Amino acid sequence: MSILNSSWMNEELRLLHESALRFTERELGPHRERWEAQGMCDREAWRITGAAGLLCASIPEEYGGAGGDYTHEAVIYDAMIRGGAAASVGGGNTVHSQIVAHYLLNYGNEEQKKKWLPAMASGDLVGAVAMTEPGAGSDLQGVKTTARRDGDDYIINGAKTFISNGQHAELIIVVAKTDPAAGARGTSLIVVETEGLEGFSRGRNLEKVGLKDADTSELFFNEVRVPAANLLGDAEGQGFVQLMMQLPQERLSIACAGATIAEMAVEATVEYTRERQAFGKSVFEFQNTRFKLAECKTETTIARSFVDQCIAKHIKGELNAEEASMAKWWCTQKQCDIVDECLQLHGGYGYMWEYPIARMYADSRVQKIYGGTNEIMKELIARSL
Repeated sequence: MSILNSSWMNEELRLLHESALRFTERELGPHRERWEAQGMCDREAWRITGAAGLLCASIPEEYGGAGGDYTHEAVIYDAMIRGGAAASVGGGNTVHSQIVAHYLLNYGNEEQKKKWLPAMASGDLVGAVAMTEPGAGSDLQGVKTTARRDGDDYIINGAKTFISNGQHAELIIVVAKTDPAAGARGTSLIVVETEGLEGFSRGRNLEKVGLKDADTSELFFNEVRVPAANLLGDAEGQGFVQLMMQLPQERLSIACAGATIAEMAVEATVEYTRERQAFGKSVFEFQNTRFKLAECKTETTIARSFVDQCIAKHIKGELNAEEASMAKWWCTQKQCDIVDECLQLHGGYGYMWEYPIARMYADSRVQKIYGGTNEIMKELIARSL
């Protein structure tokens, strides 16, 4: 089972998947090793992806997008993962198109949307969200970055870390406290345009266990002055609610990746074990191999079914935070379990970087961490009991 068997799939989406897969295999996938070595994809990759119509697919055409919905984003992401760009433009595009662009679409005013969204759709602007801080990860109420009002500007001070697209991003939504004494109610989202911005600096492109072709950065704000007009929403203090409203889609996207990578791991392992010989027969002929793969195949099918159900609900506006949390924790846990089992069936070759399963193993681990740790997901689910 794959995304192409989904209940909501139609011919338009099949053609989009085929087109996105061909583009990724031709234009992005071949650069993966070089991008891994340099710790990020080329900046130009964003522009060619935009020119191919694969950025901001779920943003209305009036703002430069393709006018699709979440199913279009899910199909593109699956194709990019399968085409070899899971971390670089694929993962970065999830942040760019599914998260940043939707904050602007849902909470920006007309001037903000017309100013920034077309440039994001073309790839002329790369988007990022600066939530996590050295002392605040899944607990967004612990954010220390401040934005104080000074006339027609905000002055931002603070540090962020683990920021996806951090080295490339020219448009960053910063989570900051406009009223530090008000706790979560004092949190606001402020858009920062980085070009030539005094007081803004990028720290290290962080070296990670996996996802090596995706830039993940430290960001620093030292008396950074941005227009007060860059506030998202019609008043200060709406940031925490805005974040909570958008996080389910982010978590659903992480679950989608979990389902796709688990499927790919099983596919690669079936192929490998059929070809690999041991004790005079293929590794696949051993009962243990077949039973392990049967278990993995069953769990990937369950994951895909659950994800598809969640997508169907999401496009109707019916997916709630608890269900998104369930999808995120369960699919990412199963992703890690399945990839681990599949690597084991590769034997020593599974630990070699040249084999796809090794990359899947390294790339998968963070899925249980970002977007809110799986422990936080369980806490959110428990609140609904």
